[in-house]
Amino acid sequence: MLGVAQTLAWASSYYLPAVLAGAIGRDVGASTSTIFGAFSVALLVAAVVGPYAGRLIDRLGGRPVLIASNLVFALGLAALSQARTPIHVFGAWAVMGLAMGSGLYEAAFATVVRLHGVEARRAITGITLFAGFASTVGWPLSTYLEGAVGWRGTCMAWAAMHLVIGLPLNALVPRASRVAPASKADVSTPAAGAGLSPAQQRRAAFLMAFVFAVTWFNSTAMAAHLPELLLATGATLTVAVGIAALVGPAQVVGRLIEFTFLKRAHPLFSARLATLAHPLGALCLGLFGTSAAAAFAVLHGLGNGILTIAIGTLPLLIFGAKGYGERQGFLMVPARVVQAAAPFLFGLAVARWGVGSLWFSAFLGLAAFVTLAVMTADMKKAVRARPSSET
Repeated sequence: MLGVAQTLAWASSYYLPAVLAGAIGRDVGASTSTIFGAFSVALLVAAVVGPYAGRLIDRLGGRPVLIASNLVFALGLAALSQARTPIHVFGAWAVMGLAMGSGLYEAAFATVVRLHGVEARRAITGITLFAGFASTVGWPLSTYLEGAVGWRGTCMAWAAMHLVIGLPLNALVPRASRVAPASKADVSTPAAGAGLSPAQQRRAAFLMAFVFAVTWFNSTAMAAHLPELLLATGATLTVAVGIAALVGPAQVVGRLIEFTFLKRAHPLFSARLATLAHPLGALCLGLFGTSAAAAFAVLHGLGNGILTIAIGTLPLLIFGAKGYGERQGFLMVPARVVQAAAPFLFGLAVARWGVGSLWFSAFLGLAAFVTLAVMTADMKKAVRARPSSET
């Protein structure tokens, strides 16, 4: 249920501007970049809202928060459908940001952690498997609706789907008990808190926030500029778009790999492996040019798919289930901020260096790998120190 509801939430928000930005801009008298600027405002609002939504989920469970997000999504989409000026568009996307901060992955992950505690890893993976098809469903459906009923009718259709499909699905999510079932495990299970001291946990939080920010920067940058990058390698427009379309299926395959072959692996191992995929793809593209473009797209998608799961599972592993929602919200604030800036900043890099800009994103991926290696070393030290302290 959460996976299908998340597919709807992502398709009607994160993946909407790619199809409708041009039409909205022409109708309200604004450039396409201005419309994407409004979308960036939504991401910044989501960054502010995330910790508060997470705190509510920790207290009340995810069901009421997710239901409310459907109502706010519907309100924001309805407001966008009635926009007549750029200011109206910005206002509508600000409302959408409220819904995104309380109704996308972080909220869904916090919901299943609230219900299943430290055993939520498989549920988190399952949600991302479904929602991995958000662009596959959302882009064609938005394109079809825009051609049939215009962009305003498309926004109204997505708003109706939140009320008719998303809200009932989220309403069927089990109610959480007044006290989180995982609270005892947080105290008694060493794995839940990884045996880290408070100072080590603060260090782990900073390192994790950096990894998440890098992950979302590269993901958003590629989503915005991958076709343009492939054109810079000499590919034709048709080939570039076709290769860029491989990223979505590759993300789903990456999540399937995590769900099957890596299900018994430590989440830090899976995450370290995934951070190397983008740099490896960039190396292939740099060495072999257009002939390696498909390999780059697939490797980037595989790594990105697994890292999406890591965003949900690593905080659970390091800090445990108690207070997961609020903590997850704070950890994702830097990621939301850089996500809002990624299309513009990476666009400057592409304009200046062309395909050479991939060396910058590859460096970020390697930095994330090193950061995860440091976290792994810290956890091993904590494990070695725990028996002596307990004695």
